[in-house]
Amino acid sequence: MAQFQSLEQAREFFEKDRFATENGITLDELEEGRSVCSLRLSSRHQNAEGGVMGGAILTLIDFAFATAASNMHRPTVAQQISMNFLNGVRGKMLTAEAVCRKDGRTSCVYQVNIKDDLGRDIAQAVATGFKL
Repeated sequence: MAQFQSLEQAREFFEKDRFATENGITLDELEEGRSVCSLRLSSRHQNAEGGVMGGAILTLIDFAFATAASNMHRPTVAQQISMNFLNGVRGKMLTAEAVCRKDGRTSCVYQVNIKDDLGRDIAQAVATGFKL
């Protein structure tokens, strides 16, 4: 059963996730077992080579996982995240979709996929959560 009554209620709650929100990550869609979050890229997200910093991508993954998992059971914390970078970013926006693959009694597993606004697969991750 969903923990948040509306997308606006979830957005209000996750405004307190200041590292993600102050770096431009937004919660765009939320339903039971799934969330979609996005990040409009700017120079603050670049590494020394001019590409997107891996930490910005991982933060987007973590936020998408957190919003989806916390909507199923709150509080849920990340226990482990394994990610693969697939392609360099060429677009100006990243979108992450987190989908629940297993919702157990004390843990959960989510798959998170990131694409840029040109449709390129950028990263994929598997996040395991622990339900407190």
